[in-house]
Amino acid sequence: MEHASCCETLLAARRMKEYIDAHIREPITAKSLSDAAGYSQYHAARLFKRYYGQMPFEYIRERRLIHAAQALRSGGHRVLDVALDFVFDSHEGFTRAFSNAFGIAPKRFASTPEPGGWIIPFRVFNRQKASVEEMMMIDKTAIIFTQIVERPARKLMLRRAKAAEDYFAYCEEFGCAEGNTGVSIPWETVSRIKEALYEPVGLWLPDNMRPEGTGTYAHGVELPADYAGAVPEGFELIGLPPCKMLVFQGEPYLEENFGEAIGAMWERIEKFNPEVYGYAYADELAPRMQLAPMGWRGYIEMRPIKEKK
Repeated sequence: MEHASCCETLLAARRMKEYIDAHIREPITAKSLSDAAGYSQYHAARLFKRYYGQMPFEYIRERRLIHAAQALRSGGHRVLDVALDFVFDSHEGFTRAFSNAFGIAPKRFASTPEPGGWIIPFRVFNRQKASVEEMMMIDKTAIIFTQIVERPARKLMLRRAKAAEDYFAYCEEFGCAEGNTGVSIPWETVSRIKEALYEPVGLWLPDNMRPEGTGTYAHGVELPADYAGAVPEGFELIGLPPCKMLVFQGEPYLEENFGEAIGAMWERIEKFNPEVYGYAYADELAPRMQLAPMGWRGYIEMRPIKEKK
């Protein structure tokens, strides 16, 4: 009986998902979803969250944004038209939602030629060969978005560790900034560098950038190639050549799911093959970098790449 009940609720959740996918360009109400499920609005929402890991309207927004991105990539569509097609109330609201989800404004995304734009989406599993149990797991799996960005010749200001190989060991070695237990003291220092090109990063240093007797992990910030300002005590500057960076961005997550979200992203990044897109990793050109994890934007990590010859 318990198995029958589980199958019944799974089918109800799937009916809601199929209804959403079929009506993604139309207004969708809590009542229409509950009618599709055959349960009350309250229980229908709980069932969807149970099997798909997010509330129905979180899923609806995600799917509309992905479809909108695909429409923009196909060309010939105005941002406002796409926004209205996918039931966003205004150009401004759509732009804000799109930028928060993907880290790039829709107009810029539409005008950026591939492969420099977003590759949408990347799924680890093959749905056609999946069992029922695997399908349930797949639909809880985060989507990874990737973007290729250009980095100019620049300097990297960093504070090396003696032995740290990850964030937690690094924070243990240097301590946390006063009043903020989630930020290391070196991170707080580089956060105050006004000339920074981008936000501070965690770094996994390649062998050619790591002197013997130092750790693989560090905190630092990228600076202009002609930077001639002060270097805080204990920090150093190294030069980085121009290169392309492959950016991985996961879906937004709840802050209490921090560890699980990052662990899932690392598994998926490990399986990503840039050679499919004509690139190869080039770890000798720059460190692997992670941005400060923030649940609202998802986990973001970058690796240097080069075109395959």
